[in-house]
Amino acid sequence: MRPDRSSFNRHRLRRLPLLSPRQWRRRLVFWLGAVLVGVVAMGFAVAAEQAKLLVEGQPGVPESFAFWKLLATVVSYLSGIPGGIFAPSLSVGAGIGHWLGALLPGAPADAVVLLGMVAYFAGVVQAPITAGVIVLEMTGNHGMAVPLMGTALIGFAASRLVCRRPLYATMARRFMAGPH
Repeated sequence: MRPDRSSFNRHRLRRLPLLSPRQWRRRLVFWLGAVLVGVVAMGFAVAAEQAKLLVEGQPGVPESFAFWKLLATVVSYLSGIPGGIFAPSLSVGAGIGHWLGALLPGAPADAVVLLGMVAYFAGVVQAPITAGVIVLEMTGNHGMAVPLMGTALIGFAASRLVCRRPLYATMARRFMAGPH
């Protein structure tokens, strides 16, 4: 009896899920993305803690924090699950503010971090008042109210130049429309 004619092999070949090259590529991209997000997560611990260190002006957060956090957020989003918008946006904004603070030696670093947080978050959610109030309430720095609100408006306006539709409104519309 030929080996490929045995009942064992016939049974196995029928049950073997053969993946197309496209399916293999998709799975490979998924797992590479998962590994990337895991490595970034291990390298930066909890992003909220890193952002807190930046706001407080504490050392220990690398200059590349914003880049890696943004990359991990994009990879997470590409998985098809639109989670991780709020906190990652604040963390990425804090990282951008930290990076910009290094370019502005006369500016108070903690203020630039806060302005980066509010600008980026307002740009992502396209809700400048909400972004300003959230960052203001999170930090309790009421002396920064006017600069935070002004920066939130600038972040919002810049975002509208890139994308006219607000993120949360678009996601809600798609959710309400249901699966296609």
